[in-house]
Amino acid sequence: MRRLRTEEMYGYGNFVCMKKTLNIDEKLLREAREACGASTDTEAVRQGLETLVRHAASQRLAAFLGSEAGHPVVAVPRRREKPVAKRARRVAG
Repeated sequence: MRRLRTEEMYGYGNFVCMKKTLNIDEKLLREAREACGASTDTEAVRQGLETLVRHAASQRLAAFLGSEAGHPVVAVPRRREKPVAKRARRVAG
């Protein structure tokens, strides 16, 4: 098996791995893993953090748009304007 050099690993996009020590309740982590269908603790934590970030972005967007409190954010259907018919040119003759 060929080992990648650091320059090759970081050559495409941002690839960052880090280790953190977290104190998480075992029961909560097990429930989260089952709820999201993750096969590992790392995957469950990653999915949870991604969901948290999406939820916070949704809340900021709702506040920015001035939505009424207590109403969920829903996608607004787009309306396209009907095309304006081109006028026929009259040729003087």
